[in-house]
Amino acid sequence: MPMSRKIIIDTDPGQDDAVAILLALASPEEIDVLGIVAVAGNVGLHHNANNALKIVELAGRPDIPVYAGCARPMRRHLVTAEHVHGDTGLNGPDLPAPKTALQTRHGVDYIIDTLMTAEPKTVTLCTLGPLTNIGMALVKQPEIADRIAEIIMMGGAYFEVGNITPAAEFNIYVDPEAADVVLRCGAPITMMPLDVTHQIQSTPDRLAAIRAIGNRTGTAVYEMLTFSEGFDLRKYGWAGAPLHDPTVIAYLLRPDLFDGRLCNVTIETASELTVGMTVADYWHVTGKAKTVQYMRSGNAEGFYALLTERLARLP
Repeated sequence: MPMSRKIIIDTDPGQDDAVAILLALASPEEIDVLGIVAVAGNVGLHHNANNALKIVELAGRPDIPVYAGCARPMRRHLVTAEHVHGDTGLNGPDLPAPKTALQTRHGVDYIIDTLMTAEPKTVTLCTLGPLTNIGMALVKQPEIADRIAEIIMMGGAYFEVGNITPAAEFNIYVDPEAADVVLRCGAPITMMPLDVTHQIQSTPDRLAAIRAIGNRTGTAVYEMLTFSEGFDLRKYGWAGAPLHDPTVIAYLLRPDLFDGRLCNVTIETASELTVGMTVADYWHVTGKAKTVQYMRSGNAEGFYALLTERLARLP
């Protein structure tokens, strides 16, 4: 039996973030969630941290510690996405107010302390939102870079380009400076960009299968995704909305569902026109160091089969 992967989830929940957290908590044999750190992104930090508490309670795992991290990007004004996720960031299901409290330590310090005390290369960072907390941790304690097992991030886009501006994916756009710090840190990085997530569409049949699980979690996920998909269905005109963040956890569980290649990836931080753009040297034209395992495609049928099977294990 392989050892379970120890992970920290850094997140701005968000309906799709919530589904990613639930998928991780439904997979304890493979994944040991050490803690969850909230970051400002889809909505402000207060709501995101509160939503993380609601999700661990929905999963029946109030023992999972939740920390609040950074309330704004490194050097920009916060851009949020209430227009997609609703005013709380988790509109759709009527989840009860959390009974558990946030941890008192700052999320950035929790990340640093965990990485500095764990055996090197045993903790994986799964990032589902802007990279502010990870960037700040690397600035505050650069030694953690050599101790990270892997950073698996939902963020970026190259072939699909942008979803918040014509050039930029939302998580990178919110804090491009933090993304730049993270992508230069030297730790192993796997990127799940829009190029993958736009293929993982929550079609009516796939959502119906989740609702048909019949448990509280399946119903809540159905309500979350039917709320948040409205914006994307209007924007793209596809049969289903992209499901972004759960691809990070699915990659941990079933890397065979995804395909890509190792290449150099950099972030534009200066241009007025393309700030936050992810520049993936997918065709290896620059000769620069190959720094990121950049995913380009995913098996949607396999993904939804996995997600549905795992959500059925929860309350």
